[in-house]
Amino acid sequence: MMEVLSMEHKKIVVALGNTALGKSFPEQKMAVKKAASAIADLIEKKYQVVISHGNGPQVGMIHKAMTEFGQLHSDYTVAPMSICSAMSQGYIGYDLQNAIRTELLNRGIFKPVSTIITQVQVDAFDRAFSNPTKKIGRYMTEEEAVKEKKKGHYVIFDEGKGYRRIVSSPKPMKIYEIDAIKTLSEHGQIVIACGGGGIPVLEQGSVLKGASAVIEKDYTSMKLADQLDFDMLLFLTGVEKVSLNFQQEKEQMLDTVTFSQAEKYMESGHFSPNNMYPKVDAAAIFASSKEGRESIITSLEKALDSLKGRTGTHFIA
Repeated sequence: MMEVLSMEHKKIVVALGNTALGKSFPEQKMAVKKAASAIADLIEKKYQVVISHGNGPQVGMIHKAMTEFGQLHSDYTVAPMSICSAMSQGYIGYDLQNAIRTELLNRGIFKPVSTIITQVQVDAFDRAFSNPTKKIGRYMTEEEAVKEKKKGHYVIFDEGKGYRRIVSSPKPMKIYEIDAIKTLSEHGQIVIACGGGGIPVLEQGSVLKGASAVIEKDYTSMKLADQLDFDMLLFLTGVEKVSLNFQQEKEQMLDTVTFSQAEKYMESGHFSPNNMYPKVDAAAIFASSKEGRESIITSLEKALDSLKGRTGTHFIA
């Protein structure tokens, strides 16, 4: 295993996966405590941390609830996906920042924690708008899936699990609140930003118009680390290391991956397009984008160990 460069005061974007957040209100409340402990470990070691997170289950739940509410009450309109994304950023950020604040205070660390509702520019001509792939919401029965299709929504079937709604997932181009995020971070605050990949918006003159999409949070996390000019991008997910032939007889754990190796593995179809693929892709692109940058993919429990070079999959140029 490679030895990580001196990590003192290193600047890190920590991207929390859906496993760190749970799928319901009570589950999320418990899950964020675990995430807060892992993040506090980094802060305690003097890392400058900005946090991003997923919102797949949450934004789907919000959109479904708002849609059904609109159907029951004709004087209310259905909330667009961009509004649902903003709502998810608010309530996930609320739980996260409170859990992190509590964990830090319990360790005698006094640092403000803030959530920034973040808008991210997407291209109106992105091909993703005609090819939805991003899974959102909970699994549905066949009957529920039929109802969703009648509403004009796209639905796919996951073998052995059920049906899920899918939406467009355009690539992020620019984070509008980056100066606010940078200012808070540079003044010692812990910032939660770009939740769920950010609210996708189209720039129309001086107006930012919400787009009906959900941006892949792994790519926005990469964009966040790049625009902040941070050294490290840390993906915390459900596995300790990325592997080839996942859960198969010849499974191979990866310690260190170069950009060219990552490209080869992705082209060979080793990674799930809606799970590990965007993480590997974003990690490889960020690590190769500038000298001294590195990305790591590991589990929540191994966050600090991975930064010490003891575990995790490390991406280098």
